[in-house]
Amino acid sequence: MNAPAEQVTWAATETRLLSGWYATGRPADLTDHLRRHGSPPVTAARGNHRSRPLIRALEAAGLTGRGGAGFPTAEKLRAVAAGRGRPVVVVNAMESEPASHKDRFLLAVAPHLVLDGAVLAAEAIGADSVHLCVPRGSSAQYWQLRRAVDERRAACLDEVDLRPHALPHAYVSSESTSLVRWLNGGEARPLGTPPRSHERGVGRRPTLVHNAETLAHLALIARYGPGWFRQAGTPDEPGTTLVTVSGAVAAPGVLEVALGTPLATVLDRAGGAVEPLRAVLLGGFAGTWLAAEHLGTPLTRYDLARLGAAPGAGVLVALPRAACGLTETARILAYLAAHSAGQCGPCRFGLPAVADDFAALAAGQADAFLLSRLRRRTGLLPDRGACRHPDGAARLAASALECFADDVDHHLTHGTCPGARRPPRLSVPAATPPETWR
Repeated sequence: MNAPAEQVTWAATETRLLSGWYATGRPADLTDHLRRHGSPPVTAARGNHRSRPLIRALEAAGLTGRGGAGFPTAEKLRAVAAGRGRPVVVVNAMESEPASHKDRFLLAVAPHLVLDGAVLAAEAIGADSVHLCVPRGSSAQYWQLRRAVDERRAACLDEVDLRPHALPHAYVSSESTSLVRWLNGGEARPLGTPPRSHERGVGRRPTLVHNAETLAHLALIARYGPGWFRQAGTPDEPGTTLVTVSGAVAAPGVLEVALGTPLATVLDRAGGAVEPLRAVLLGGFAGTWLAAEHLGTPLTRYDLARLGAAPGAGVLVALPRAACGLTETARILAYLAAHSAGQCGPCRFGLPAVADDFAALAAGQADAFLLSRLRRRTGLLPDRGACRHPDGAARLAASALECFADDVDHHLTHGTCPGARRPPRLSVPAATPPETWR
């Protein structure tokens, strides 16, 4: 396996998922993994199905999902275990958020932590199969995962069936119902109607869909216990989390930090800002712009909620003061509009309209009614789609209008600001629709 490019500074007391990588500088094969962590513990599903000690341990640990929603992990397992029929586990490593690389990095350097977590979750709820979903556009990642699965099969390590899959890599294809729909033979587009996946998902069976990082934390909690897990983070939001830091920092890459770490400290661990900062994009393309004055805010859902933000997919992008936040936002919105599933009104009509309005604002070509029209259209997007894709786009647009209010006024009255005429600073894919959904 080739070593990933993201090599960053770290704090040893907060490094758990990436401890093997930092200790050796090489990806961990099965031998390395077992030498560091030992064999996976035996779960209740191999003995008494009803006691489910792993679910109780996860509840005591306070582990929440690291894929964006932050839902309590124990509750998800318990809901699937209570369903009718033999459950299924789906590992979501699609990572369709362009600014995030944490799951790809984790699977490259510590694949067996993720696979341990998936197998342990399956055993805890009585599942007999695990579907491992990665993006089709990254063949190297798929074959790395296949090699890790083959290692485990050769060692006769697992009692459940591990099945790698490569799915179309559109922005919304990482939504949990998109994975279920594709695994059932359909397109990798979200489903907006009941039943929910935990009730009837893959093969009409109760289905647990979890992010790759979440399952890696689960594997460590199963080994070391909830008390150990709570030694990092805050009492209300314990543990560590992976963050992809990019933009105007000296050492962009993937960091593991304790929840509660101030945003400024996260940037410092990525080498620090290389230019004076105007703002940071938190959570990814469906996230929130925060002015640089808020960099002292701790990285917790509670503290960020007071600013209308959330950790999201674990993304932190530093925007320099010399850049134009409106221009960068317009590029992101164009990409989000192109990568919608196109299944409902907000994505087919509302999101393109918002993207077009924002492009006009960024280009200094606004008419007298643009700002009021843009605010009205942005307000109509949330809670109307088959999935949360339009909600994220609306959140991004609204936060940009607030964070870059001075630039909005300049673009409306004087045309583009100097930053708008400089080269783009964020890495945004081309705004072209996906080639295939199947």
